[in-house]
Amino acid sequence: MSGSPEVSTASIGITEASEGKPAWGAVYAMALCSFGLVSFEFMPVSLLSPIAKDLRLTEGQAGQAISACALAALVTSLAVSKVIGGIDRRRVLLFQTTLMILSGAIVAFAPNFPVMLVGRVLVGVALGGFWSLSAATAMRLVPARSVPKALAVVNAGPALASTIAAPLGSFIGGLLGWRGAFFSFIPLAVAALAWMAISLPSLPARRHKDAGSMIDLLRKPGVAHGYLGGLLFFAGTFWLFTYLRPFLEQVTHVRGAQLSGVLLIVGIAGFVGTSLIGRAIGERLHLTLAALPGILAVVAIGLATYGHSLLATGALLAIWGLVSTAAPVVWWTWVTRAAPNNAEAGGGLMVAVAQIGICVGAGGGGVLFDGYGPVATFIGSAVLLVVAALVALTIGGRAKVCGGARNDVCTSARAVAP
Repeated sequence: MSGSPEVSTASIGITEASEGKPAWGAVYAMALCSFGLVSFEFMPVSLLSPIAKDLRLTEGQAGQAISACALAALVTSLAVSKVIGGIDRRRVLLFQTTLMILSGAIVAFAPNFPVMLVGRVLVGVALGGFWSLSAATAMRLVPARSVPKALAVVNAGPALASTIAAPLGSFIGGLLGWRGAFFSFIPLAVAALAWMAISLPSLPARRHKDAGSMIDLLRKPGVAHGYLGGLLFFAGTFWLFTYLRPFLEQVTHVRGAQLSGVLLIVGIAGFVGTSLIGRAIGERLHLTLAALPGILAVVAIGLATYGHSLLATGALLAIWGLVSTAAPVVWWTWVTRAAPNNAEAGGGLMVAVAQIGICVGAGGGGVLFDGYGPVATFIGSAVLLVVAALVALTIGGRAKVCGGARNDVCTSARAVAP
């Protein structure tokens, strides 16, 4: 469930797309890589309890494995362009995929929590770097008319990972242990590396815009409020989602196949939500941005109240998956409207905001979980989500979100968004 910047950059750079022979093999290899990265990123969610038990941690402490990954991705997303300079982007992408493999091995064989955190930091670096470069890379691999399809293919990786990674990780963890679950995804990462090495052409560096454009963007009316709303949304979501497994075990009392089944319900609902959310994106985008966290807040309160019932929990989590996985798509669409002429800076800023939100959610939720238990943690999530909804309402209507841009600009930005 990590949001990705490639959709936000779809409204710029189209004219830079390759007009030669399309490298669809490379595009699909990137999709496989994105699937592996998102799977590794959120694997601890479905394995939190066994990780905590094996490494002699509390669930809240084990949840910081998510925070470490998000923090590393945050720093990388802001610094990657300056760090890699004029290095061929093909080499950078292959290096980041290698980091994913190394991360999985370190985590699988970690003798203690500090070593595990090293592995989690490495996958965070790979994650932040990959998403920062993926859009521009996809645009250079296919002709201009095929760019939207290429971006959709790359986005299919995270969508699929959000559907099956958690239940699959839980299932494999039940058979081979949590270390075996992490190790079992390494061959997939190796396959992604090999495929990218074969299919990716040379991608010489191109000139990048100055990072100061992010500051200029935040000065536009309503934009800073939008990013604040996004931060609160991701924080509220991961305040709950990170600690879903211990909640299900301690409050709902599910085990084994039941646990995998519940997580699968969340994943399937999320896949459906991502497929349908485009129909809900209209002129008054801020109302949609407010409604989605509002719905999640109601679900969080419902789980805190009726979490002892398996039937009620399953139904509520289906709604959670439907909305929480689809909501980031709406935020990326908002970025294309907030910065129709500089969506690359807007997308990079949203990546950073999302990672800060994940850090706050996993970190703050962990403290509350250890101190007051899972029910209090879910109520805390609801509070953050309500505030996110209220902030989203202050963004304003279409004209304000578009920063005064002409209607056709906003329409164009919306057309290339998911």
